[in-house]
Amino acid sequence: MNYRHSRHAGNIADVFKHYVLTLALAALHRKDTPFCAIDTHAGAGRYRLDKGGEFEHGIGRLWPRRAAWPDLAGYLDAVAAVNPPGALKYYPGSPLIIQKFLRPQDRALFFELNPEECARLARELARAPRAAVQEVNGWNALRGALPPRENRGLVLIDPPYEQPDDFEALAGALAVGARQWRNGGYLAWYPVKQRRPIERLHTAVRALGLEAAAVEFLTLPAGVEQRLNGSGYVLVNPPWKLLDTLRTTLPPLAEFLAGPAGRPTVRVLDLCGP
Repeated sequence: MNYRHSRHAGNIADVFKHYVLTLALAALHRKDTPFCAIDTHAGAGRYRLDKGGEFEHGIGRLWPRRAAWPDLAGYLDAVAAVNPPGALKYYPGSPLIIQKFLRPQDRALFFELNPEECARLARELARAPRAAVQEVNGWNALRGALPPRENRGLVLIDPPYEQPDDFEALAGALAVGARQWRNGGYLAWYPVKQRRPIERLHTAVRALGLEAAAVEFLTLPAGVEQRLNGSGYVLVNPPWKLLDTLRTTLPPLAEFLAGPAGRPTVRVLDLCGP
């Protein structure tokens, strides 16, 4: 596997991806009952931000203006937690963001296939007793992890999309979830490069017969294929009012991150039923 999260850490897609993740995690705090968060493609946990990286158009653009974005406070607090006071030298991957939202009664499972990244993540979470890191194939491990004993929580699915069948694998994972943990929350991220695999994914999700939606966050025109024009989430059983929040907060964020040369677009699609 050639993909490394570090190449793209903190870019525009990460800002969108992790902002939505923090909203979903915060929603789980509405009840005192424990939850379990599962991350199928976890990565190394923390990434150094070097000059010239993709982060300069994402978190690097947002960070100096963070006081102007109170709606993003939970996400920005998670970024601040891995950095020296006021500085931006590192970016947290999804495991460190999830870990920040765990209460004493909650737990998390992190799956990562790459041995080097898995070892780095294990070191990052060595003092986190409620987090378990496993060097496994996330697609396979998910089947054995559902349903978690808490019967409450979420699954983040964020594969590298290096393999031609990753969209099909994602659809299959959501189908497993619909069978084994029907009331679970699922956040399945995907890149927006070609419409055809995305349309097939959306069709497969509609066939599950669950409450579901797709949210897409683009900062470049979608007509140029093979280029990362933006990214999206399939949200299955999204938390109450999450979609309303995203409809309000994502358009100005997309406009800000796109800059004067971009073409920001935010789409929210209903995927409930055929």
